[in-house]
Amino acid sequence: MQAQAVPADVLARANALIARMTLEEKAGQVSQLFLFGDPTPFEPGVRSGATGALLFVTDPALINRLQKVAVEESRLGIPLLFGFDVIHGLRTIFPVPIGMAASWDPASVEQGQAIAAAEARASGIHWTFAPMLDITRDPRWGRIVEGPGEDPYLGAALARAAVKGFQGEHIGAPGHIIAGPKHFAVYGASEGGRDYDSAFVSDSQFYNVYLPPFAAAIEAGAGNIMSAYMELNDIPAAANHWLLTDVLRKQLGFEGFVVSDANGVKSLVPQGFAIDEADAAVRGLSAGNDLEMATAEAANATLPQAVRSGRLKEAVLDDAVRRVLVAKIRMGLFENPYVDEGATEAVLSAPEHRQAALAAAERSLVLLQNAGGALPLSAAAYRRVAVIGPLADSAQDTLGSWVFVPKLEETVTVAEGIRRRLGESAQVTTAPGVQLRRGTPSMFEMFRPAPPAWTEAQAEVEFERAVEAARGADLVVLALGEIEQMSGEGASRTSLSLPGDQLRLVDAVKALNKPMVAVLLNGRPLDIAPLAEQVPGILEAWHPGSEGGTAVAKALFGDINPGGKLPMTWPRSVGQIPIYYSHNATKAPADQGARYWDQPSTPLYPFGYGLSYTDFTFTDIAVDRAAVRLGEPVVVTATVTNTGARAGDEVVQLYIHQRSGRASRPVRELKGFERVTLQPGESRQVRFTLTQAELRYWNAGERDWVLDPSDFDVWIGGDSRAELKTSFTVAP
Repeated sequence: MQAQAVPADVLARANALIARMTLEEKAGQVSQLFLFGDPTPFEPGVRSGATGALLFVTDPALINRLQKVAVEESRLGIPLLFGFDVIHGLRTIFPVPIGMAASWDPASVEQGQAIAAAEARASGIHWTFAPMLDITRDPRWGRIVEGPGEDPYLGAALARAAVKGFQGEHIGAPGHIIAGPKHFAVYGASEGGRDYDSAFVSDSQFYNVYLPPFAAAIEAGAGNIMSAYMELNDIPAAANHWLLTDVLRKQLGFEGFVVSDANGVKSLVPQGFAIDEADAAVRGLSAGNDLEMATAEAANATLPQAVRSGRLKEAVLDDAVRRVLVAKIRMGLFENPYVDEGATEAVLSAPEHRQAALAAAERSLVLLQNAGGALPLSAAAYRRVAVIGPLADSAQDTLGSWVFVPKLEETVTVAEGIRRRLGESAQVTTAPGVQLRRGTPSMFEMFRPAPPAWTEAQAEVEFERAVEAARGADLVVLALGEIEQMSGEGASRTSLSLPGDQLRLVDAVKALNKPMVAVLLNGRPLDIAPLAEQVPGILEAWHPGSEGGTAVAKALFGDINPGGKLPMTWPRSVGQIPIYYSHNATKAPADQGARYWDQPSTPLYPFGYGLSYTDFTFTDIAVDRAAVRLGEPVVVTATVTNTGARAGDEVVQLYIHQRSGRASRPVRELKGFERVTLQPGESRQVRFTLTQAELRYWNAGERDWVLDPSDFDVWIGGDSRAELKTSFTVAP
């Protein structure tokens, strides 16, 4: 799938409509409003053409009601565009995006988003505000849960997959929706990991780290891009002409429409950029932000007066309107504006969707620790199992953030998954032991109110109840981590430690001298060094989705072999942030792990890390040519062998290092990966081709992409510490 030029006939239809539109109708096409509750107050604006798009509506009957007003009662009959946050599923929930990234499996991502798109389209939704492609190296940032992690190459691969999953082979494909990659750009570099704060990055970081996933999404044909909230180098992204026009349209060739994040245009006023909302509307639109998303009356409603007063050229407004109309035409909304309400439920409840969600959850699991072969567990060895901890039996926290229309009763929690797996052979008891609460309320409590806080006495009773459950068991499974509202938008943290009294619970269980393992449910890397000292087996499950508990139970008891890998470097402590594998060598590369005097500056777990119940070896690395000319490809091969006793998956990872050139380059950069399944004793040769795309980089001094003659080191292995090495030379 390639970036799609707009067909001439589609442009002609859009231009014909624009020629008939009033300024007010044009302003309506570039205004999108949130709809919560009663739709009646929105109908006059839809009827008059003052509103061209709505979001947060998932009821197909309500969508049809409003669409009928637009198509049959407005002057021009232009259909509405309905958007929604379909982030990792609609009814069927897949692992959160950081968990999907841990699968290192673009095909799984594509399938998951294709299912999400099918459920959305069957509900009447035309467009999603996803995938989130913000690279971040700061796990304090709450929105890390929504993205691909720290690496631009992995992020780009997953971006292509997500766009194809959402959109199919072309915009308007049956059962698919418009993809809306976000947040353009550099939102993941907000200072201090504080949501909405400014980002300041160099040209080199912008082009080499933050831009590649967006470039990949646009190349894959994404129909929409969402601009970011924050200021990028002091210029708000929603009104940044260099970002939205020079980079996005001229350099990347994007031809779709740009939407602001919620109230992103109005926010230009408190950001100290625009004088008032009318000024914000003109400056946002002029910079290249076509469509305004607003919770109440849009600032873009002032655009007609701006045109009449000469502050905005009508041609600029027409360009934005044209892009929105093109999207509606390509989606087929003029021919088929309504959704078949009778067919919705069958799509939402399709059993094959649940099976795909289970497979995705299985592939997202990362085995972090397995001292003494603590895992897998023997199902026949235990008769009384205690599944305790605040995440043990919480359906909402199993699903994760950005889930607004779930069926909680259909969600398989960790406790329920273990209960089903063991059946009648064991008694499974569960208790939370600890209540997790944020220090400040979540913005999403308007949808999911936090439960009442336990009193001090109640907290002690619940803690003792969990300890008693552990005391009476012959196996303890600890389900620890963060509740879903602790990550996501407005969910940054100053600490990465396990919140609440979770470590106290671990200590209490440890004192019982019972066999125990831990399962983590969370949306970011956590400081689990104290946990790793206490618990021999630790399985990272993220927020694994509708079938998450089933996947966890299968992994714990050896029905599947975890094969996921970390898409983020895990720090030992928050003081190491930012920490990432692709740093420069610096003047003292040999001392890289000893930059601090109080603890190692190495990570707790490196990027690309993940254990298995079997063992793999890498041998026979080779390049097809020891020397090539600038621009010529190099083929790298190696053999991976399963040397253990179980079938398992290994993610074969290729890293390069450019030894010299016109800029210092990272010590290692991921430039290829493949997830393979091998039976015991099986070997497979993997093959990667390094082209100019993998070897070039943005040079800040020359302000351009360059390809240097140099010697290059190449490693292949199971994580970013890979040892199997060869080299090749790129000659002038």
